Amino acid sequence: MPKKCDANRDPELYKAILHLKDLDSCLRFFTDLCSMNELSAIEQRFKVAKLLYEGEVYTEILRQTGASSATISRVNRALNYSEDGLKELFEEIYPKE
Repeated sequence: MPKKCDANRDPELYKAILHLKDLDSCLRFFTDLCSMNELSAIEQRFKVAKLLYEGEVYTEILRQTGASSATISRVNRALNYSEDGLKELFEEIYPKE
């Protein structure tokens, strides 16, 4: 069962994201909205989460992404002990066989 999101968060951004039509629209939207540093950080965290989901060890994730051990640990906590948003997405788009 999904966990309930924080009632204090404004859902407008997330509703808007759901309306993006394709990869190009998504790339342009996030390029307009975020700085390059913000995008790099989000992309790195996503890559770390994917590698953790795939069972990679910290040292290999560090080598592949350049993420700090603190970032890897934080993402690991989010992947395993948080809202399950990452895990549910990965189970859908990267099913384990």
